Amino acid sequence: MFHLVPCLPLAYVAVRFVLPLSLPTWAMLASVTVLAVGSQFHLWSRLSSGSVFAPEFPRGVVIVLNVLFGLLLFLAAFQLALDVGAGVLGIARGSWVSIPSPVRLAVAFLAGALAVRGVAQAVRLPEVRRVAVGIDDLPLQLEGYHVLQLTDFHASRLFPRSWMEEVVSLANGLGADLVAVTGDLADGTVETRRADVEPLRRLVAPDGVWVIPGNHEYFFGQEAWSRHSHDIGMQTLANEHAVIERDGARLVLAGVTDLSAPESGLPGPDLARALEGAPLQAPVILLDHQPSRAPRAAEAGVALQLSGHTHGGMILGPHWLVARANGGFVSGSYQVGRMVLYVGNGTGIWPGFALRIGKPAEMTLFALHHRARDGSAELFPQ
Repeated sequence: MFHLVPCLPLAYVAVRFVLPLSLPTWAMLASVTVLAVGSQFHLWSRLSSGSVFAPEFPRGVVIVLNVLFGLLLFLAAFQLALDVGAGVLGIARGSWVSIPSPVRLAVAFLAGALAVRGVAQAVRLPEVRRVAVGIDDLPLQLEGYHVLQLTDFHASRLFPRSWMEEVVSLANGLGADLVAVTGDLADGTVETRRADVEPLRRLVAPDGVWVIPGNHEYFFGQEAWSRHSHDIGMQTLANEHAVIERDGARLVLAGVTDLSAPESGLPGPDLARALEGAPLQAPVILLDHQPSRAPRAAEAGVALQLSGHTHGGMILGPHWLVARANGGFVSGSYQVGRMVLYVGNGTGIWPGFALRIGKPAEMTLFALHHRARDGSAELFPQ
């Protein structure tokens, strides 16, 4: 599917965009060939590694293929807009309206510029976002407690060891009390990504570095990744919880597995099991890679849920399509009953679609604050 579906926009662009330009035959063939190469990015990825999720090309090649893939998608979208506009204008005038070549060339330039910028935004270091969250009856000892969320690293040829080293240095400099990694650590097996995730061994926080599996771990051997995460200093929460204590006050950190786990013959997310035996009066922070089950977590009394998976929808505007596929949650803060849900845009992004327009990569530093249970359910100012 990954390599057949892009043939549709390719055919559309070839017929409706390239052919009407009246270019020399060699130029038309060259243009369509370049776009065809980009359209089959995921086929090349599968041939390189056996999986569409892990392109094993040099980083520069992965970047170029992402630019070409983005160019094709933007060209198809803009050409469709031109055709619809010309059709509406033609109906209003009662005559056929042709699209001038200069307009097509301007559209091509815009599509190319967006593709280049989108990939450049995707591969840059994440920005630091600071969010203050009100927690019902948070103990005084935990006032101002800092939790750093990192999510969707997608360590790969696109996000190699050098990139990870810079991310870890940036994260350690924030001085968080606890670090939560909410899934999709890498694209590839432990053997192929071992060097790329090695810098995570230096990731530190007084109350530990905790990780849950995302769907991509299950594509490449989740049990092996869980063992390796432990080996490099991270503690996995798979339908489990830990109790964080600070001067006699307690905070529950719970984590569940991913919705895709049963497809690998492994236990799916089980919040009840994760919270079994947890102190009843302690606030609960839940790590759940996918945000769609947030209403269930709110009903269970969770105070704050941290999720990822969506990459923020990647492109502002079309991101609403990603939201529809994830229970209406795609990026940033949501109030779900008394619970705050935060969906991180991702620290990295899947190398098979590395485009960001208006949805920058982030690492998110949360400051927890007391909120009276009978008070406002609004978020604290960010």
